[in-house]
Amino acid sequence: MPALCILAAGKMTVLAASLFSLSWTHSVQKTEWRETWAVTPDGLVLEEARVKGSGAGMDPPEDAVFEDGWWVYRPNRPPLPSLTLAASGATGGGWTLCAEGQCLSLGETAGAPITVAPCDRPPHE
Repeated sequence: MPALCILAAGKMTVLAASLFSLSWTHSVQKTEWRETWAVTPDGLVLEEARVKGSGAGMDPPEDAVFEDGWWVYRPNRPPLPSLTLAASGATGGGWTLCAEGQCLSLGETAGAPITVAPCDRPPHE
């Protein structure tokens, strides 16, 4: 099974996972966002995005479908080698990353950016 490497506060966490979700609350609109990512040999692939509302430059695309209170869509983007999450501590919360039944809270307080990458391309400090 693929593995996901998370570098936060100088510590590496490894999760065995082929899929993971990343969720957060928009700092201005206070609207929940959720993304589902696949860990592939080509990098991280954004499989699906969900948002509970719109506004402040975050309108869902035209092909989004409204399901159970969420605007759901499938972005068509190339794989990314890694994700970098800012940790300003000023947004009222950070991110929740869940994989294989395990969830981590990331970036809740001010600190260095958090890097998420497939473990075959581990993030570096």
